[in-house]
Amino acid sequence: MSKEEIEHKKSAAQKVSTVGSFIAGAAAACIAVTFTNPIEVVKTRMQLQGELSGKSVQKTYKNPIQGLSVVFKNEGIKGLQKGLNCAYIYQIGLNGSRLGFYEPVRYQLNSLFFNSAIDPHKIQNPVINVASGTISGIIGAIVGSPLYLVKTRMQSYSSHIKIGQQTHYKSFIDGLTQIYKSEGGVLGLFKGVDAAILRTGAGSAVQLPIYNTAKNFLLKHDIMSEGTPLHLTASTISGLGVGIVMNPWDVILTRIYNQQGHSFYKGPIDCLKKTIKAEGILALYKGFGAQLFRIAPHTIMCLTFMEQTMKIVVSVENKLAA
Repeated sequence: MSKEEIEHKKSAAQKVSTVGSFIAGAAAACIAVTFTNPIEVVKTRMQLQGELSGKSVQKTYKNPIQGLSVVFKNEGIKGLQKGLNCAYIYQIGLNGSRLGFYEPVRYQLNSLFFNSAIDPHKIQNPVINVASGTISGIIGAIVGSPLYLVKTRMQSYSSHIKIGQQTHYKSFIDGLTQIYKSEGGVLGLFKGVDAAILRTGAGSAVQLPIYNTAKNFLLKHDIMSEGTPLHLTASTISGLGVGIVMNPWDVILTRIYNQQGHSFYKGPIDCLKKTIKAEGILALYKGFGAQLFRIAPHTIMCLTFMEQTMKIVVSVENKLAA
């Protein structure tokens, strides 16, 4: 097979440059978060209600649908889209890295550990795939941590129903400024980054590996052919896996980010221990319904849109190289 034929058989993710991959991943994530931000607001508040108050606390937000209704009734559309501008910038940093660097990292690891005669793009090793997802996720978590910190506080704040510690920011710029001035400068902006690494590392370790494994399985066994239905199916399977693995760390991250200083928790492990002690182990799955309601469509849209944005970026790069 000629070099041109081999190149033609590569997917868009394998053809695109690292910069192009970052751009495609970021664009796909921003499109997805526009639709999923309202349920993110509900999820955040569900994870904070009853914080360290035992198991028999009356719930304001009882399930995702009822939660959306409560927020809309009291705060309108603006309430449902709290923190959206912050979420856009966060998604650029997080998913631009997590989705954009996954394939380049996987390529380099495969090149390092396997026979150079085999195309590294074609090697699907579960350990390498998980490691690649984890590494790219950790990069994204560090880059996006200050924005997620502000976003969490903006989404938890409500002048109507006060749950958790309430911090009001006029905008994400105001949030970053206030945190910088009152919570320790640059270190304050990266407060909770260890919890962010655990959360995003866990989610990223399974998101793309499950997606790629599901897609390859469906193609290999002729269950589905290449195209949007395949991408949607593989994304759905991936989204379910991510929700199950990530929710406990998501609860911990939300609580650490929402606290002022170290008023409740010293770090993620301390939060894990205190949460289980006060509320039971099932507290780690608070907001799980909302998590699935958010992460499944977000993953579906993000990965499906990424397939398309990758093709657009590859087309642009080819025209620029011509």
